[in-house]
Amino acid sequence: MNFIDTHTHLFLKQFEKDIDNVIEHAIANGVNKMLLPNISSETTTPMIKLCKKYPNNCFPMMGLHPCEVKKESMQKQLSHVQQMLEKEKFVAVGEIGLDLYWDKTTLDIQKAAFAFQIQLAKQHKLPIVIHVRESFNEAIEIVEELNDETLSGVFHCFTGSKEDAKRIIDLENFYLGIGGVLTFKNAGLDKMIEQINLRHLILETDSPYLAPAPFRGKRNESKYILNIAEKLAEIKNLHLEEVATISTQNANNLFKIF
Repeated sequence: MNFIDTHTHLFLKQFEKDIDNVIEHAIANGVNKMLLPNISSETTTPMIKLCKKYPNNCFPMMGLHPCEVKKESMQKQLSHVQQMLEKEKFVAVGEIGLDLYWDKTTLDIQKAAFAFQIQLAKQHKLPIVIHVRESFNEAIEIVEELNDETLSGVFHCFTGSKEDAKRIIDLENFYLGIGGVLTFKNAGLDKMIEQINLRHLILETDSPYLAPAPFRGKRNESKYILNIAEKLAEIKNLHLEEVATISTQNANNLFKIF
């Protein structure tokens, strides 16, 4: 069985002491490909360095995380994203989006940064990886407005309602990113995902965050994709192999990493 972790921050300091073991353990668990979303210009170099060390296993994205959108540095950060997209090869523009959990006062500049990076993705024919936190309606309105046949992507760490899922699916070329929250006992995501066809889902860990049960509260790792897939197989009453095949095909279709 082969899996793809479509969202993992393996370049962060939480992994600096044992990153080689982390990647080896992921591969041993069938997670052969790991996609790394950028955060800001400060994370670009360690991310690319790791991907060049593991060119067959780690694949970089380029983007500015919404929590890093600051008035005084936004233009410089977005210029960095733009320049890097012209210079290096990336599998997506991400992670980008909106986050109103930490700071609601920056919504306008977050929207501007989000829309700008969507246009960059269209220009470079790349999918987008969308972060939304307490901002789903605001984010999907922007995507719906800019959506066309050239745009594709994933709503990373999806935890919304069936109605939210339908709006994403109606975009036609977008997926729901499913991670460790699926395994949380009282999250309710399992009941919603039960109603969504597997062809609309891709798997992710968001390492080092949101480790699935029974590792909740500990450092997350890409190898735990297996635990998320097992939970999804249980919910869907499918064999694990079928979840592996379909979710991996979905990820390949989106990110073109065959």
